Amino acid sequence: MSEHVFSSVDALDNALATEAIGVLKSAINERGKATLVVSGGSTPRGLFAHLANADIEWSRVTITLADDRWVNHDHDDSNEKLLTQTLLTGLASAAQYRSLTPCYPNVDANLKDVIATLDDFDTYDLVILGMGGDKHTASLFPCCEEIDEGLATNASALMTHPTTAPHARISQSLKRLKNSRKGIIHIVGEDKRLVFEEALSTQPAKKAPIAQFAAPNGNFELWYAPKH
Repeated sequence: MSEHVFSSVDALDNALATEAIGVLKSAINERGKATLVVSGGSTPRGLFAHLANADIEWSRVTITLADDRWVNHDHDDSNEKLLTQTLLTGLASAAQYRSLTPCYPNVDANLKDVIATLDDFDTYDLVILGMGGDKHTASLFPCCEEIDEGLATNASALMTHPTTAPHARISQSLKRLKNSRKGIIHIVGEDKRLVFEEALSTQPAKKAPIAQFAAPNGNFELWYAPKH
């Protein structure tokens, strides 16, 4: 598996932003458009700050989330709120954003709408995922009843109900997220690195969803800084 290790979070954020900008610009040059899938949480905040004013034809970029909590868009736990306050500002406010909670609080209508939206995408250009201390990624939690579905379904998205984290979630599926030209696992901290290494040898697969994206199960790269 390809690894990129940096001495500090600032160095990681700067390099990852440069990489993302290059991927998106290449996609625009080659196909006239680009797609970017990102995760929420505290880890990508610095990355989003770098990207927000990057010199890209943002009007040709479509951004969506790997997952979101089943809450109002203005709820403090909403990943969408995080994006609107960080990434979707400055020049990047011209990007096309596709919400994972467009029909909240109607679960059935929302899931139907989101699946239709995600099915309209072809192969993503860039997917950037985080990882939790329980080896989950997106909202594919080892503890949720839907984990087998999330790892096996051909559907683009599903609802999950983790028992170790607040809120129901809507998450893109393993198959949809892996359908990307470039994938990156973005983690910070020596504790997270140890969890990641453990995940690579954990069986069965549903106990370590993040490992399904790394070699030999997938081709996502690891981008990592040991210190917060």
